[in-house]
Amino acid sequence: MSSEAAFGGFPAVPSLNEVAVGRSARVADVTGSDATAIRLLEMGLTPGVTVKVVAAAPLGDPLELELRGYRLSIRRHDAARIAVAS
Repeated sequence: MSSEAAFGGFPAVPSLNEVAVGRSARVADVTGSDATAIRLLEMGLTPGVTVKVVAAAPLGDPLELELRGYRLSIRRHDAARIAVAS
């Protein structure tokens, strides 16, 4: 996913799957209202929380995250649903 919006050239809100290993970002929003979005929220990925991308598997999926004092691994596809701010 590009950090530039296709329409109008305005920067799009980046998603968690775009954050480089070793970098941190603040969760801005979790998109959707389906079971996956609810589960991400239940795992602590709520707006305002700081998340650090600790590692990525050799083929890039899953991502290992550190938040709220614990580590969590999620699929890159699910991380794309989490809008972040640096």
